[in-house]
Amino acid sequence: MIDTFSLILVSPEILLLVMACVVALVDLGVKTRLRDGTYWLSMLTLAVVAWFCADFAQSGVTSYAFGKMIVSDPMGNWLKCFAAIAMMVCLVYGRPYAGDRDMLRGGELFTLSLFALLGIFVMISGSNFLVIYLGLELLTLSSYALVALRRDNAVATEAAMKYFVLGAMASGFLLYGLSMLYGATGSLDVATVFKVIGTGQIKHQVLVFGLVFVVAGLAFKIGAAPFHMWIPDVYQGAPTAVTLMIGSAPKLAAFAIVIRLLVEGMLPLAIDWQQMLMVLAVASLFIGNLAAIAQTNLKRMLAYSTIGQMGFVLLGLMSGVVNGNTLSAANAYSSSMFYVITYVLTTLASFGIILLLAREGFESEEIADLAGLNQRSPLYAGIMTMCLLSLAGIPPLVGFYAKLAVLQALVVSGAPLYIGLAVFAVLMSLIAAFYYIRVIKVMYFDEPITATTVSAPVDVRVVLSINGALILVLGILPGGLMTLCAQAIVKTLGS
Repeated sequence: MIDTFSLILVSPEILLLVMACVVALVDLGVKTRLRDGTYWLSMLTLAVVAWFCADFAQSGVTSYAFGKMIVSDPMGNWLKCFAAIAMMVCLVYGRPYAGDRDMLRGGELFTLSLFALLGIFVMISGSNFLVIYLGLELLTLSSYALVALRRDNAVATEAAMKYFVLGAMASGFLLYGLSMLYGATGSLDVATVFKVIGTGQIKHQVLVFGLVFVVAGLAFKIGAAPFHMWIPDVYQGAPTAVTLMIGSAPKLAAFAIVIRLLVEGMLPLAIDWQQMLMVLAVASLFIGNLAAIAQTNLKRMLAYSTIGQMGFVLLGLMSGVVNGNTLSAANAYSSSMFYVITYVLTTLASFGIILLLAREGFESEEIADLAGLNQRSPLYAGIMTMCLLSLAGIPPLVGFYAKLAVLQALVVSGAPLYIGLAVFAVLMSLIAAFYYIRVIKVMYFDEPITATTVSAPVDVRVVLSINGALILVLGILPGGLMTLCAQAIVKTLGS
């Protein structure tokens, strides 16, 4: 018998599932090119879901449902709230683009987006290996379909095939690692696995063997080198509206399952998985930033930039336990959470500008396509400049404070190795600044290749302006969001 309390805790997921089906049915009767009815119904659904999640998060209570397979805690609920808002922004930016390319013909964009968000929610809420894996598969299967939404486009179809093959392999890695841990501990429950590992009665070699496969699977989902090969091809090949969806909200879910599996489930093995994360972080910072320099395609450059940015997230995650001491864990994990949220915020705006500049039959994907943007639209050039400078970590933008928080978590540990990693991360950020500033130079100093003015629907203009303003405001006043992340992590880990 399912109790009412469990149903209340998963009400956002139930609402998403029901409304995804309703949206698919309602769309059968919608005939307008931009699918106005379906669009507004989807937006209303996402707004209500975000409100539900924020309400749960503000209560600050950690509760379990369905035999402890589902957890509702402040960290998870805030991440779900931000993921729902990110998906709303994706649909606002992506609808005009999708309408011009006949991608809204069957309304699949909205239905699949809701199902992808449902997968994100299940991943974030999972307190059981199987639940986390089910959420992951729901997200990835929806993502494969979204990438291949332009069926007549060979590049998009090729990107979907690459994504599918590599994604299946990564899911296999993760599943194999989880099965090894299940075999060693005798449980699929994250909290039970933590207790069993803590007893010290299981062979360390067996646990580490399973852990290697779990970390490899997680590295793929985050997009960390050397498991990054799908990111540049999928970012470039997918329709830009779908690239935005893949590059934003799923990053929040990836962060959540790293916390669920590695921190909440396998903290006694921190000395092992932190070393693995350190290698992934160094490789991501090095490969991502150096490869980005050589790119002429803007989407591909931002893909490699993502790999470098994820290196910073991993640096925060690997600095929680120092010499067996967990005193700095809350600070390290909250700085990573802050970094992921602000990265998603910046990604939304940067891809929003690319979508805005794309016209029917013209993608605006090359860096050269931004030439003279300041002369055509100072506002959009300014927003794109803020995004790029934020990604580079230039004050007073939010990216600077995000990087500073992660570096501070490393330096506070006092370990010479971690201080060395902080110095390495700063050097890699200097390299990254080159390719970001190169794009700004093209926007402000190159001659425009077209004289057409940039026009956008009212909702896109409003959301993009708010998005850009938040990058600046959160950089000047980061305390509120940083406190929210810190409290969420403390309450979650304290439970």
